[in-house]
Amino acid sequence: MKIVVLDGFTLNPGDLDWAGLRALGDCEIHDRTAPDEIIARAQEAEIILTNKTVLNRATLAALPQLKYLGVLATGCNVVDAAAARERGVPVTNVPDYSTRSVAQLTFALLLELAHHAGHHAQTVRAGRWSRSADFCYWDFPLLELDGRTMGLVGYGRIGRAVSELATAFGMKVMVHSRRTPETIPPGVRCTGLEELFRSSDVVSLHCPLTPETKQLVNAERLAWMKPTAFLINTSRGPLVDEAALAGALNTGEIAGAALDVLSVEPPPSNNPLLTAKNCLITPHLAWATHAARARLMQIAVANVAAFLAGTPQNVMNG
Repeated sequence: MKIVVLDGFTLNPGDLDWAGLRALGDCEIHDRTAPDEIIARAQEAEIILTNKTVLNRATLAALPQLKYLGVLATGCNVVDAAAARERGVPVTNVPDYSTRSVAQLTFALLLELAHHAGHHAQTVRAGRWSRSADFCYWDFPLLELDGRTMGLVGYGRIGRAVSELATAFGMKVMVHSRRTPETIPPGVRCTGLEELFRSSDVVSLHCPLTPETKQLVNAERLAWMKPTAFLINTSRGPLVDEAALAGALNTGEIAGAALDVLSVEPPPSNNPLLTAKNCLITPHLAWATHAARARLMQIAVANVAAFLAGTPQNVMNG
């Protein structure tokens, strides 16, 4: 089998090993593939792995040897799964590899909003503390999380992991989910979306991107939030109307936001959130701890091996 990895760099910038995949066939690995390079590189491939390189219907039609398509991520929106299914090509994903890492970054962002540790550390390095007339200083209100309410939009694996962390910090947890959870831990309460936005001190997004959730956070729902509340998004960028969020931050309608994802990545320089007040943005790195990427690699290779053995797993378009 000829295996082609179209964009392997973000998964493995050099600190992991492709040996497991190479053992399964004739393997060609590209760090990145531009749209006009896909067909030339993948024309003879029977197995293609992609992370963010888009494979639409027209591109798939130009790949006659294709028998299997693996997405090196959980979300499969970069692939036309229906077109693949029509050709009998399974599309697989890698579920539950980054749950703890994404939950961890969610709280890293929240703690930065609460304490501005990065900002204050920079002022110390710049010499401000050495010149201070007082033994301490702070430039923003410092917030204690204990007793505050975290509202989670989405209660899958990551939402549950964030809920556990919130509870450990003494926070109350409200949850809005498209499916009613079978079990609810003590201290967690299911609620409607409007009540969640109105009552939460922190709204954190952990839901998939669907036609129903696109721009779920819009001007109307931002207006529901407390002026002291924070918004966190470590899920999908298009869940948020970015212009509306920038406006809410700049006018003080909400107190702050922290985002690891944007609607276009990398973002254009005129994205309004890049200059919005009290808006933290990290470059889509929640998934990228070494431990999470190692799990991703392991599961992706296992997916290919299962397909070759005639027992495909993690198929998204069956």
